[in-house]
Amino acid sequence: MPRFDVLAGRILIGHSELDHGDPPMGVAAGRFMPTAAYAAVQDRVIATRDGSQLGLTLRVLAPDGSQLAADGQVQILDFSPELGPDGMEVQVLGIESPTYAELFPTQAAAFAVTRRDGD
Repeated sequence: MPRFDVLAGRILIGHSELDHGDPPMGVAAGRFMPTAAYAAVQDRVIATRDGSQLGLTLRVLAPDGSQLAADGQVQILDFSPELGPDGMEVQVLGIESPTYAELFPTQAAAFAVTRRDGD
């Protein structure tokens, strides 16, 4: 599965495979795997996990280096103090349909099958 880079400003703070989501809503999400640099922003991420994280300037880069999302469309949900290292997820919102299908073909195909079966 491809790996997506998660940045705070210009600093690489982690990665995710963005292995699940909601294709019609343009949402991709996955376990957040932090780098050592994440420690510098972790307290701010935890403090803002239920609100706006605009001040963190979070963004996600696709495997080809192109920017997938930014400007409040990226959120890190860090519940690691309560749940341990598996309690971190990154969510990317507002991914346009053609880009979503290109980057997440398995999720897009699964939605298409579910939609056909439900019609």
